[in-house]
Amino acid sequence: MVRAALRWQDVLLVAGLAFGIIAQGDARAADKRTATKSDESAIRKIIDDEVTAWNRGDAVMYSRQFAADGTFTNIRGQFFTGYDAFLKQHEVIFSGIFKGSVVQQDVVALRFVGRDVAVVETLNAVTGMPATSPGTNADDKGRLRTRLLQVVAKQAGEWKIVAYHNVDVKPGVAVPEPK
Repeated sequence: MVRAALRWQDVLLVAGLAFGIIAQGDARAADKRTATKSDESAIRKIIDDEVTAWNRGDAVMYSRQFAADGTFTNIRGQFFTGYDAFLKQHEVIFSGIFKGSVVQQDVVALRFVGRDVAVVETLNAVTGMPATSPGTNADDKGRLRTRLLQVVAKQAGEWKIVAYHNVDVKPGVAVPEPK
């Protein structure tokens, strides 16, 4: 229990740091000095791979870039730590509530907060699920809309998801249509 609390504090610290830096006026200039085009491409590939894996129902592929000690909060507010837990939860949803579903992810923001840390937010639309997860609602077009915030960090030269926080968009909250 103490270990999970410390990990959650780490996530809050990284997210707070990320948003604090982004809010500063010189953040964009710092981003350009620290991030490379290949880093941005690698991170965008993670998002593309997530879409491909989700649409195949492939939990192993979906989890491939998740860090061994990453943290994961799902749309129901459940909190998990580690690669194995992330993989297991996606095996469960791909064989259950989200079996056969299709996701579309639009990158809303991708900000580097240092050379080896970035924050990515996507707006997601999930279709083709037989029902929504308890506590969530489909929009008027039958889609589950979520906002996914991922913190990625370069570990041993490879970008890994170190924090994954997914929330559903509640009824009445306006969000742009998928691109």
